[in-house]
Amino acid sequence: MPTPHISAPDGAFAPDVLLPGDPRRATRIAETFLDGAELVTEVRGILGYTGTYQGRPMSVMATGMGMPSATIYTTELIRHYGVKRLVRVGTVGGIHEDLQLGDVVAASAAHTDSAMTAHRLPGVHYSHAPSFALLRAAAEHADASGTPLRVGPVLTSDAFYQPDETLVPRLAAYGTLAVEMEAAGLYAVAAAEGVEALMIGTVSDHVVRGEFLDADDREKTFAGMVSVALGALTRA
Repeated sequence: MPTPHISAPDGAFAPDVLLPGDPRRATRIAETFLDGAELVTEVRGILGYTGTYQGRPMSVMATGMGMPSATIYTTELIRHYGVKRLVRVGTVGGIHEDLQLGDVVAASAAHTDSAMTAHRLPGVHYSHAPSFALLRAAAEHADASGTPLRVGPVLTSDAFYQPDETLVPRLAAYGTLAVEMEAAGLYAVAAAEGVEALMIGTVSDHVVRGEFLDADDREKTFAGMVSVALGALTRA
């Protein structure tokens, strides 16, 4: 049955779902990569589609920005629609000196400055980690397709405009690749609900160097990221 935030009927979503933040990117992914994609939900302008990819059912649904929004939609997808594997596809801000604009990153861990997981497990500094099967499949697909993929930890932050200017260089010194706003929440929900999840992102800006892609270039570079995500879902 429809949930407070998803209007789709039972069975409307495939077991595998891609999760962009932007509803317009959900539409573009559905139109570009899926066959026979149909709109199945549009509550509050958060769009979700289901079609097929290489003959297998596949869905894509936006989550909005930040962990509170993402965890609402992922929890409802899992509990009410039987979704088993979720791959976030979005933009990240590069902080490691080796990253370039347009690079694709897979988050092997997600640090966070949020208290959301602390409320789940008081007294524990929980390690947010993806499905190893999905991460391995993403790396294998990237190698086979010749798509450069950087694998490493990211920071999931509650603050887009970070007030602590010392945080980014300190994280980079510990090997953190990028900063974004959803991965830790997604990984925590997946672990709690017993499903698989992975975050794959495109470097849309470099926080340290002050470089960034404009809106048009961001849309042009998303294909590699989505291809790796779909490859992971079809290989794992």
